[in-house]
Amino acid sequence: MLLSGAQHVLTLFGATTLVPLIFGPAMGMDALQIAAFISCVYFGMGVATLIQTHPRLGSGLPIVQGSSFSFIPSVMTVIGAYKAMGPDVVMQYIGGGLILGGIILAVIGYSGIVGVIRKIITPVVIGPVIMAIGFSLAPVAIQGNAANYWPASLMVVVLIFLFSLVSKNRYVNIFAILSAIVITYLTCLGLSRSGFFPAGHPAHIDLSKVAEAPWLRYRVILPWGAPKFSLLAFGAMVAGFFAVMIESIGDYHSVSYASGVDDPDEATISRGVGAEGIGCALSGLFGSVGTTSYTENVGLIGLTGVASRWVVRTGAVLLILMSFVGKLGALIATMPSPIIGGAYIALFGTIGALGIQVLMRADMGSQRNVLIVGFAFLMALGLPGWVEKNQELFMSASYPALAQTLGGMLWAILKTPMAVAGICAAFWDSLVPGTDEERGIRR
Repeated sequence: MLLSGAQHVLTLFGATTLVPLIFGPAMGMDALQIAAFISCVYFGMGVATLIQTHPRLGSGLPIVQGSSFSFIPSVMTVIGAYKAMGPDVVMQYIGGGLILGGIILAVIGYSGIVGVIRKIITPVVIGPVIMAIGFSLAPVAIQGNAANYWPASLMVVVLIFLFSLVSKNRYVNIFAILSAIVITYLTCLGLSRSGFFPAGHPAHIDLSKVAEAPWLRYRVILPWGAPKFSLLAFGAMVAGFFAVMIESIGDYHSVSYASGVDDPDEATISRGVGAEGIGCALSGLFGSVGTTSYTENVGLIGLTGVASRWVVRTGAVLLILMSFVGKLGALIATMPSPIIGGAYIALFGTIGALGIQVLMRADMGSQRNVLIVGFAFLMALGLPGWVEKNQELFMSASYPALAQTLGGMLWAILKTPMAVAGICAAFWDSLVPGTDEERGIRR
């Protein structure tokens, strides 16, 4: 059980760690702050997994909770709005958004409202949302990280392809991303030690901050200070919660299939979504990030045939224990941005392609669906950029206070690609007549 639980931790380790490695530098954190942030994320994900796997509080399915890529565009909006106030304040606003949104998601789940929402969340809606999550993050992957030093980034990408597609060893396949990152990291570390990568080089690794970091981290509750609440931060996070709910409903079906049990009933899905809401709200208190179910770990269950919730809960306890080791987070925080960029290229591209895979459940030979999906995805790529440049139009100083607040919330939502994709696709898919078979609804 311990070894199988550790395997789940290793499978989620890469993707879960990459999320704070995006946000930390973006909000101006130093190496020690990023290290603490990573530890906060491990603790939050461990607690969220324990709640999700509880048969009464959560779905009871053997499903792992990890840091969600769906919140990246939303959190970037919050960072852009409050970065000038410092990383601690940004984290307080992120925490406030997670707490408010998490409570609402928990209500939607436990009250059973999610059953009604499912009727308008068809593959025609889910596909463009997931595509928007992945493909809209291309600038983060390439311009913000990979382009800093292409040789290191491309080494990660090539190794991921070799380990995940060329190799026929299933264990190599499972740990493809983690292995690629570790090998490239050790290569950069060796070249840094030899002087080939001098200080200041994008791929240079400096371990001095690891020595400064404490062995144990004690501050678990509100590590960045008391949460702050604003409609702008909440509005931005709403889009992330919408996407998380869509992802998770699909994952509950996938993990049930992989485990060899019947499809989850409405009560199981409701508890699962409610548990995700609690997990996100607690993550706000723990100084962590938004949480969601991890498809990679569903794949691990299919490969190993081990579908015990106790194995997943063991992995969650290991994550919590890891969160208290301060030097572990500090070591991970030394990861050079080009290595992170290489991992992003593979991960974000895969997320976008998964959206295309979801669309295959609908009839994409139908002109109705082609037009709806094309419109939603185009708006998701084009509208947020225009909205961001025209902030004054939404929240002008000449507007009344209430109009400014609501305008700021609307600006935050429309600035998020996946929110635009979901709104546009859901509107037309609900309005334009179509058969259940066309829309990909299986009764």
